[in-house]
Amino acid sequence: MNQYTLLPYSQRPEGEFGGNGMISERTIGRMSLYRRMLVDLEEQGVQKVFSHELAAKAWVTASQVRRDIMSLGCSGSPVHGYGVEELIGSISAFLDAPKPEAVVLVGVGNLGRAILSHFSGRRPNLMIVAAFDSDPQKVNRTISGCPCYGTDELPRFAAQHGIRMGIVTVPASAAQAMADLLVRSGIRGILNFAPARLRAPANVYIEQVDMTMSLEKVAYFARQASQREALR
Repeated sequence: MNQYTLLPYSQRPEGEFGGNGMISERTIGRMSLYRRMLVDLEEQGVQKVFSHELAAKAWVTASQVRRDIMSLGCSGSPVHGYGVEELIGSISAFLDAPKPEAVVLVGVGNLGRAILSHFSGRRPNLMIVAAFDSDPQKVNRTISGCPCYGTDELPRFAAQHGIRMGIVTVPASAAQAMADLLVRSGIRGILNFAPARLRAPANVYIEQVDMTMSLEKVAYFARQASQREALR
């Protein structure tokens, strides 16, 4: 199987693949999407799938699906398609670490609680093992099945448990300080839900989830659709 390196946030390639065997975040995103769709198909009892079927669900071309799957070392048949179980296994071997990976969450407000509840028990290979908050009333409690500690305990906990990933769900005003704390604690991947763009060293990957921007985009295009319908 090919070995790839994901580029950090500050060095993302413009194309799909960079030089020296580097793979882009868009490719990783498609692989994750394929796996979710394949798991749904497997639960429905589907054993074979064709590239054009995955392409239609993922809103990409069939040739793109075939290129992505080919990079995994999988081969399908024009007559029979790809084996769903085999493809799930190949994508999982590509995306997942050999052992379960632990994640920490910083900020146990309404959003933080919702995320803890959503991920609880869903993905055995990615587990939120601890939450951190500056509110004394939340510290030393179990929230949505997850133990909560004070933020001052984060560096020790991360070092003790070898944590590499963190989720930020604090207000925008506190986001950069929490990101800095995560980086100092050895975190190398941050999923940021705070409405603030974070700065981090080149060896730290940041994925920004901007719900406000997404909602504003939906609102804009919903208005556009309504206006077009009114003019008919």
